[in-house]
Amino acid sequence: MDTGLLIIRVVVGLLIAGHGVQKVSHRLGGNGLAGGTAEFRHDGFRGGTLTALAAGAGQIGSGLFLALGALTPLAAMVAMGVMTVAITVKVPHGLWVQNDGYEYPLVLVVVTGSLALTGAGRWSVDHAVGLTSWPLWLVLAAVASGPVSGLLTRAVLHREDPTAGAAAGARAAG
Repeated sequence: MDTGLLIIRVVVGLLIAGHGVQKVSHRLGGNGLAGGTAEFRHDGFRGGTLTALAAGAGQIGSGLFLALGALTPLAAMVAMGVMTVAITVKVPHGLWVQNDGYEYPLVLVVVTGSLALTGAGRWSVDHAVGLTSWPLWLVLAAVASGPVSGLLTRAVLHREDPTAGAAAGARAAG
């Protein structure tokens, strides 16, 4: 079991961290901070550079902490929040990733939430410092808070497309 948890943590954690690196730099095929900012603006978010930096930092930090198995429920909470925002962006495209759907971020939310519930395993920073058992209330709060914080982020930072209202009005009049 510990080997399986280690493999899942390292692979998923490094993928999440790598995705964050892409948002804020030209490394790993990223388009730099300007590209990350443009992506968020294209997806209808306010905040521009600050939003891209916050998302990138959240992904990098939570991914690295997950890979190390450090503060696992809290790292999972942050990862789940950022990936929930990604789900909200991709929902209009449907489930499947080949249509730019939300399949992949949903898998990341489920895997990171599961890691919060199972713990990081023996080969982790948590285990090395004696955090082998987190209080159930804390784990459940982290698992619930991750997606809720992502939905709140979407609600606060997303702006309605000003052309959508005009287009709907034109269709209704026509």
